[in-house]
Amino acid sequence: MVLPARAYRPKDKALVEGAVKIVYREIYAHLRNRALSNLNELNNAIRPLLEQLNDRKLTTGNLSRRQLFNEVEKKYLKPLPPHRYQIKETTWVTVMKTGHVLLHKDRHYYSVPYRFIGKKVKLVWSKDQVKIYSKFQCIATHKRSRSIYNYTTEKQHLASAHKFITEWNPDFFRRWAKNIHPHVEQLIIEILEKKKYPEQAYRSCMGVLSLAKKVGEVRLAAACSKALEYDSCNYKTVADILQRGLDFTQETESSDLPQHQNIRGNQYYK
Repeated sequence: MVLPARAYRPKDKALVEGAVKIVYREIYAHLRNRALSNLNELNNAIRPLLEQLNDRKLTTGNLSRRQLFNEVEKKYLKPLPPHRYQIKETTWVTVMKTGHVLLHKDRHYYSVPYRFIGKKVKLVWSKDQVKIYSKFQCIATHKRSRSIYNYTTEKQHLASAHKFITEWNPDFFRRWAKNIHPHVEQLIIEILEKKKYPEQAYRSCMGVLSLAKKVGEVRLAAACSKALEYDSCNYKTVADILQRGLDFTQETESSDLPQHQNIRGNQYYK
């Protein structure tokens, strides 16, 4: 654990600053006029000076720094951990009804056991790992992913894997969509079936169905019909169709060129 010195507490830093002064005086002073071209040369120049500093007798007592370490401090050392230390970041989040939490930094979702839905949990992540804690107990561990708006899911975490019905489930979204229009229902079914686990589709389903409040059920049904024609069944497509007003347009297939005075006829090339 890293315990940095407290701000505005000079006494916390006295020993460290004293050690820096000694190293600066005994090592840097001897190297300040030397030209070193790379890190290896610098380390090779520092090493003999550091050995001299550690073997020099201290002014108090009759021991050197190396002897003091070997006789007093060394026996208290513990083995180094098997993995290199990684900086960790933390935040508190609420488990969504999908059974996932969002790591905002990566915009990626991670699954949590379904019994924690709606509860506050602590998210702790490092360079390559994400851990989720509830009341100081680790409830989930995942390999960190930086795939934007995608899911990392453990099947055993999900309510559907245990036949446990939550407020959000496939039947809930199908019934809601059916009450709006058959085209909306078909789009929701497509969204649910494209995901490996239904919980991964709930946010997209909620986004599509919530559009009915903004644009009305008629426009939403028309937009869903267009999305089905495009074979692009997702929230982004439906929202884009509505934003661009494509639900109002009727596409007609025609192979005839439009009549226009600037279009050259076949007589032009004779």
